[in-house]
Amino acid sequence: MTNTPTKIVYTANASITGGRQGHGRSEDGVLDVELTAAKEMGGPGTGTNPEQLFAVGYGACFQSALAGVAKKEGVDASASVVRTSVGLGPEGASYALTVDLVAEIPGVDDATAQRLVDAAHQNCPYSKAVRGNVPVTVTGRGVATA
Repeated sequence: MTNTPTKIVYTANASITGGRQGHGRSEDGVLDVELTAAKEMGGPGTGTNPEQLFAVGYGACFQSALAGVAKKEGVDASASVVRTSVGLGPEGASYALTVDLVAEIPGVDDATAQRLVDAAHQNCPYSKAVRGNVPVTVTGRGVATA
């Protein structure tokens, strides 16, 4: 299933040279990173790699979706923490990704946290983009508040 927006409200533009051993820069210059492969992939690990960028982007988008879902249920998830793990490994003749998202939400129990992250996973644009192609696990954890 394709999820096509009815209206584009923002477009991010970037230029990349050199692939994993190169440079990436957003059109506005706010993001400007040296790219290097991770040590585990034979690179120097001295720069940012595409999986790290994907993890940060997905985590930020997911946390926004979580905040929106939680707000509709009267839960303040603004202090939540989303931990994103993006795995890269061989798949056939190339490579594929996996994603694990863990959201820690203060002031709710584990069952409520899980219900909220499951709902966020249905709404998050990144989740929609990878659904059916990238295995994604979402885990919600409640965090006791003092």
